[in-house]
Amino acid sequence: MRTLLTILLAATIGSAVAQPTWEVGATTLTEYDLVTGVQVPWEILWGPDDHIWVTERRGKVLRVDPETGNFTEVLNMTSTIPYNGGGEPGMLGMAMHPEWDTTPLVFVVYNYFQGNQVRERLSTFEWNGTDLVNEEYILNNIPGAGIHNGSRLLILPDNTLLMSTGDKGDGGTSSQNETALNGKMLRLNLDGTVPADNPDPTSLVYSWGHRNAQGLCVGPNGLIYSSEHGQNSHDEFNIIEAGRNYGWPDVEGFCDQANESDFCAEFNVREPLDTWSPCPAVNGIEYYNHPAIPEWQNSVLMAVLGGLGAQYERLSILHMSDDGSAIESEDQYFSEFNQRVRDVCINPYTGSVYVALNGSSYPGSGPNIIKEFKNEDFVSVNENENLPLQEMAIYPNPVGETLQMEFSDSFIGTNFYVIGFDGKQMGRFIIEDNKVRVNVSSWAKGTYYVTSTTELGTITKTFVIR
Repeated sequence: MRTLLTILLAATIGSAVAQPTWEVGATTLTEYDLVTGVQVPWEILWGPDDHIWVTERRGKVLRVDPETGNFTEVLNMTSTIPYNGGGEPGMLGMAMHPEWDTTPLVFVVYNYFQGNQVRERLSTFEWNGTDLVNEEYILNNIPGAGIHNGSRLLILPDNTLLMSTGDKGDGGTSSQNETALNGKMLRLNLDGTVPADNPDPTSLVYSWGHRNAQGLCVGPNGLIYSSEHGQNSHDEFNIIEAGRNYGWPDVEGFCDQANESDFCAEFNVREPLDTWSPCPAVNGIEYYNHPAIPEWQNSVLMAVLGGLGAQYERLSILHMSDDGSAIESEDQYFSEFNQRVRDVCINPYTGSVYVALNGSSYPGSGPNIIKEFKNEDFVSVNENENLPLQEMAIYPNPVGETLQMEFSDSFIGTNFYVIGFDGKQMGRFIIEDNKVRVNVSSWAKGTYYVTSTTELGTITKTFVIR
């Protein structure tokens, strides 16, 4: 049962807000801005607590209520992480311990400085209900650089952890060096030890010959999928197999060049399922098999950044064969946003798809939006039972003269801010009542967002002045 405020808000604004919709075959997806104002979200992950967990490249972890968009900052390492807005180091991949109820640990990969050198670290943090605390290093002092640091994390069905590492821009020298940790898929037990059934039981290396893999997910029959950045051509979509060489830098894409054939035969190179040229910069991936969007069942949803020129940005839908061993076709969505699509996650109850945007140009800049695409006609049997603690609604949207806002009681006495997407703060307003009106008739046309914070967290809402 929803709160009375939720019901009143729905009744009040239902006819005042016209949300954009997208047609996917016979399914209509409604678009919502879940969170606005985040700064280069890198990982978005549906957690076992039915919240969306987010890493921001600058060094923060956020926890978002998918019902309302209310979020809290649960970790801040901006003073540690070498992020200056212009490169690729930062806070990267994240994963949750599979036995969350008894072991609430979060695995996080991030870059840091050792002297003047960039390094990479895999750590665990304990979730105490409000913050991530008690960091413990799992892997430390992995060489890093201004580019090609990886790194996605994936809990495998056997409860081991897979971690992708980039070649740190060394041209692939480390990728073919089986003693180096760069340019690899690393497989480790959750305590950081080497699994006894790794290809080499003394080494974390699971596969090698990688350039910069930034997407990992598990598909049907336990297949491990990965998306990987090529150099100028041949971005790859791979099935990851133990003990296999993926070719970089001696092979790009398929073994289809005369100078590649001998290397592929000698070193047992695993060819990709598909490649893309010129490189569109493939990124985060998730396997989708939810009934809410039948047209996307048995597909991999792949975030695509759009390359250095950002002209290919999109969400790609890779329709897989029944056994998951081949890509049968690809559909593309959301290129109209002209935004780098960094990652994707899925609501297991509603089948909604969330995408994290990173700005219009390399390597990404905020403020950014995490969007939700939802089939409103789908009724979930097992809905998320977590009820929202605080909510905000704005209408009409688009607005011409007067913006109306409604706030739950938790906001009374606090401030809200209106900020343009150019970063300009348009005003600070005190919330003295549940209903607030702001005259925006003199403001320039464009996109803005409202943000307000209480001890329960932050909520953001986007609106357009036309």
